[in-house]
Amino acid sequence: MDRNTLIGILIIAAILIGYMLLNRPSREQLEEAQRIRDSLANVQQMVTDTVIQPVVVEQEQMETAVSVADRVDDSTQVRVNLDSYGSFASAATGEKEMIVIENDLIRLTLSTKGGRPYSVRLKNYQTYDSLPLILFNGDSTVFGLNFFANNRSINTNELYFIPSREEKLITVQDQPETISMRLNAGDDRFIEYVYTLAPGDYMVDFDMRFYNMQEILTNRINFIDLNWEIYVPAHEQGRINELNYTTILFRHYQDEVERLNPRSKKDVAEKDVPTRLQWIAFKQQFFSSVLIADDNFANAYVISTKLDETNKFLKTFSAQIGLPFEPQQDYTIPMALYFGPNHFRTLRNYGNELDELVNLGGNLSRWINRYMIIPVFSFLSGSIRSYGLIILLLTIIIKIVLFPLTYRSYKSMAKMRVLKPEIDAINEKIPKEKAMERQQATMALYKKAGVSPLGGCLPMLLQMPILFAMFRFFPTSIELRQQRFLWAHDLSTYDSILDLPFNIPMYGDHVSLFTLLMTASTILTMRISNQASASSSQMPGMKGMMYIMPVMFMFILNNFSAALTYYYFLANIITFGQNQLFKQFIDEEELLKKLQSNQKKTPKKKSGFQKRLEDMAKKRGYRPSKR
Repeated sequence: MDRNTLIGILIIAAILIGYMLLNRPSREQLEEAQRIRDSLANVQQMVTDTVIQPVVVEQEQMETAVSVADRVDDSTQVRVNLDSYGSFASAATGEKEMIVIENDLIRLTLSTKGGRPYSVRLKNYQTYDSLPLILFNGDSTVFGLNFFANNRSINTNELYFIPSREEKLITVQDQPETISMRLNAGDDRFIEYVYTLAPGDYMVDFDMRFYNMQEILTNRINFIDLNWEIYVPAHEQGRINELNYTTILFRHYQDEVERLNPRSKKDVAEKDVPTRLQWIAFKQQFFSSVLIADDNFANAYVISTKLDETNKFLKTFSAQIGLPFEPQQDYTIPMALYFGPNHFRTLRNYGNELDELVNLGGNLSRWINRYMIIPVFSFLSGSIRSYGLIILLLTIIIKIVLFPLTYRSYKSMAKMRVLKPEIDAINEKIPKEKAMERQQATMALYKKAGVSPLGGCLPMLLQMPILFAMFRFFPTSIELRQQRFLWAHDLSTYDSILDLPFNIPMYGDHVSLFTLLMTASTILTMRISNQASASSSQMPGMKGMMYIMPVMFMFILNNFSAALTYYYFLANIITFGQNQLFKQFIDEEELLKKLQSNQKKTPKKKSGFQKRLEDMAKKRGYRPSKR
């Protein structure tokens, strides 16, 4: 590097050093620069704050807007409620609560929405699959008033009631418990439901009170509508059999009880009752819910709807009931609610013809069941625990009572049997073409011998009312419900020794052993009885009927109560034993001699029946027999 280049570099370095020394900031300038940096930091923070602040402000504004919207919605809802419910607007909103009132027998749950019975459980009973027995349950239940108030249609089932439990001054275990449900309609105006349940009682006192409602309800009405609807659950094993006893009953005011036909082929059964009623019952096979008026209901319209087999419920029941109403300042409609079993004596104690809920048959069958069968059955069940043994003893008692009729029937058939050779001789002498003359000759022989052709049938006919009474008694006796005997786990429903993988029309999907035993014993008894009579040779068609009828009953009764088929089986076996006993005591040879001796006596005056036969024969061109 030459001298000029070196001098140039030194000069440049001197200039730079001098520049730096001349431009070094003073203390004041350094402080100013620090101030500027601090200011820049503050500005940066402010920029950051300006980015976050709008988000926070926006969120607060949204919350404020929602709050305002809620207040607007509430205000709108209030206006809607006022428009829809008028004086009842304050009751249009609320919280649904469950209030329980119970005793040792039932547990009644009330809902503040509608102030209605929400569910009822019977504590001493269970379903066939060991679940708590609930008569009805759920929001599907309807129990509320429909009326017009301030030109608005009001349905109390949609409104909220205020519950109030009556405080007891002294806590006593056996004191009734009272709960009121009040529906407010403004200042000092309300509708109140009052429920009172006493210990050891299936009956709930139910009062409906209207206070200061005369200004709201129109003065032109004389009754107010009460709607009552429930879904009916299945409680028993045999759905078909249970359906046959599940229906609506009602009693006309101070008159008879009427029922919708539970066996109707129609899915819907209904009845418009424009006249006064005493009570309305939603009845199942063994349990019922009944609304009872202290005085009367003005009218009613009831509907029973059958549900599909796949549904867990059997039917739906609905009743629109007219309650007598007077627009007074303080007006009460006293009623009662029965939630309990269809037990004859329990219902009988409550009076009011509630025992009609137990279907004991027509007039004659009901009389036999009420005054003969039930007292004996109750007496036996008071000291014997096994209902299978009780049914056996009851059958024996009935057979002892009918013993004279059974004996007369057997003896009459024995007379006809010993006369069979003479009857056969008549049939050989008179050709088939002369059927009337053959019949006339046979009747003449019976008359001379002192034998009545109806002697064997009449005693059997006299026993038929008892058979029909038992047909009604066993399937409706709650005492037999869930009572085991031998292979039958429940005598109130069918017994099954074999469950079939398919369903046989009319027969079912199972095999009932008691029904098979009943069928076999019936055929055996009929066969022996037929052999003791000469009638089979004259009416060959009856021989086939002897087998057809028991088989038909086997199909019909396979789904019925095991107690019923067990009773019929016992009755057949005892009848067979009685016939064998009669056979030992009746000497047929001596009986034949006596009948032959009767034939030699002076002929008696012809009976009116024989005269009519002879007149019919003359009209047909036959000559009467001179035997």
